[in-house]
Amino acid sequence: MDIRNIAIIAHVDHGKTTLVDGMIHSAGLFRENQRVDTCILDSNDLEKERGITILSKNISLTWNDVKINIIDTPGHSDFGGEVERVLKMANGVLLLVDAFEGPMPQTRFVLRKALDLNLKPIVVINKIDRPDARPHEVLDEVFELFIALGADDEQLDFPVVYASARDGYTRYEYEDDNADFKPLLDTIVKHVPAPRSDREGPFQMLVTSVQYSEFTGRVAIGRVFRGTIRKAQKITLVKNDASQSTFTTAPKKIMTFEGLGKVEADTIVAGDIAALEGINNVEIGDSLCDPEHVDPIHAPNVDEPTLSMVFRVNDSPFAGTEGDFVTSRQIRNRLMRELERDVAIRVEDTDRAEVFKVSGRGILHLGILVENMRREGFEFAVGKPQVIMKEIEGKLHEPIETLVVDCPDEGCGKVIEEVGRRRGEMTNMVSRQGLTNLEFTIPARGIIGLKTRLLNLTAGEATMSHLFKSWEPHKGTIPRRSQGVQVSSENGQAVAYALFNLKDRGSFFVKPQTPVYRGMIVGEHCKDNDIDVNVCKEKKLTNMRSSGADKKLFLAPPRQFSLEEALEYIEDDELVEITPKTIRLRKVELVAKSRKRS
Repeated sequence: MDIRNIAIIAHVDHGKTTLVDGMIHSAGLFRENQRVDTCILDSNDLEKERGITILSKNISLTWNDVKINIIDTPGHSDFGGEVERVLKMANGVLLLVDAFEGPMPQTRFVLRKALDLNLKPIVVINKIDRPDARPHEVLDEVFELFIALGADDEQLDFPVVYASARDGYTRYEYEDDNADFKPLLDTIVKHVPAPRSDREGPFQMLVTSVQYSEFTGRVAIGRVFRGTIRKAQKITLVKNDASQSTFTTAPKKIMTFEGLGKVEADTIVAGDIAALEGINNVEIGDSLCDPEHVDPIHAPNVDEPTLSMVFRVNDSPFAGTEGDFVTSRQIRNRLMRELERDVAIRVEDTDRAEVFKVSGRGILHLGILVENMRREGFEFAVGKPQVIMKEIEGKLHEPIETLVVDCPDEGCGKVIEEVGRRRGEMTNMVSRQGLTNLEFTIPARGIIGLKTRLLNLTAGEATMSHLFKSWEPHKGTIPRRSQGVQVSSENGQAVAYALFNLKDRGSFFVKPQTPVYRGMIVGEHCKDNDIDVNVCKEKKLTNMRSSGADKKLFLAPPRQFSLEEALEYIEDDELVEITPKTIRLRKVELVAKSRKRS
């Protein structure tokens, strides 16, 4: 059977997973009357809730007797590590671009990686059903992007398909009227080259993904580059670390991808994607070889993390009341397990046994790890995200990012002012149909907390995305949070009477009857300094009746933080307390005198 291996790459929310849905239905993987959800490959709870792809997925379908292995990749730049490691399995890429937004920062990032690996690109201009679609201008912008990234003549001669993944059709030309996915699938079969592999040579495979089975242990997934793997065949595992240690074993089961799942196979030939169960200690980047021909494959380089965060054991008065896993040993073991699955994560021990330093690509990247641990029953605290600095030629350098903001025309002045306050420099400005597209270069430090601020300034209408650009000399200080916080001075429960009397001091993060403790952040102060407040103070009861004794207390709704918003909000002397049920903000030093002393 002929094989085509193709990865789908794009900026976040340009419709990759919806496009895969259409390809799945067109290939007949479901009955006509079968009820199927949308975004079939967004399988875990977090992906469904947030509407984004976090983990890359493998499926296969058959079209005109050709097996097409499809790799759906994340679109958010924080999960770029997922894209980098799986592109090695592909021979071509579907570059998906929104028919209105055009190429965005992540589009440039993933396309550069694909061109470096000499993958055959197919450009799919999606969402042509939008009333504001401008497909021909977007195609020109894509062509200019290819030239800017140094594409050769063969890569510049890319085929183009127009699509509306949501409405279920693809077209060779924008003006066509067909209503199926046949043009896209035919284009993949015609233009993506079959894997050039030596099926007769000794076995060779690169592990690009690792899953876990409760029954057989680790599952190594990757493309077979050479030879054939058979059931019960002995293979040698070559580690990708500095030791280059090897050992020989036999997988308990060999599987290939068919439809939405994996099926057991007797043999898997070069060019296909295999899943081998029961190989202990296998990790992403390792090579599997024939024992008589140990020839490891060089693993692709993954960009280094740009953001770090401290994970520590929760030591608040409420510690251990809501979580199942609370000790430093349990937290450390969970973080080490994450290293096996995510190549972009780094975990370091510190001089304190209960504190760990975790590095990643961005706040969303680290926030997904925190959210997963929280749902698994872990209880811990995390500190303010810190940008990782480098010393180059004796000077301190910091990561600089490309920032793109889309906002209504009337709000662009406020956006430019706020980004400029954070040492951002505007490089481009384009206005289209009432929306202004602003492009900046900005230190990564300036992006922390920026999203919430821009949403407040534009009444929730701004959208922003960013991508690592380069390392540049340190840009100087960036203003901290403009308001201080209100810190509880007592243990107990928040009382409506106390909150009502303190409402002139600022807004609150808690509502009446919320348990609080000394050192917990309960609100934002209207001034730039922190203050201690007693939100547990109750009204004194007397036998005298006054005219205002029974008046109703009207309180504004408390401000609720998502996990990422909480991480962006805190300062260096504050922590986010994470439990399976609650997210709380607190000071590192709970006692006011200790805070002043430090």
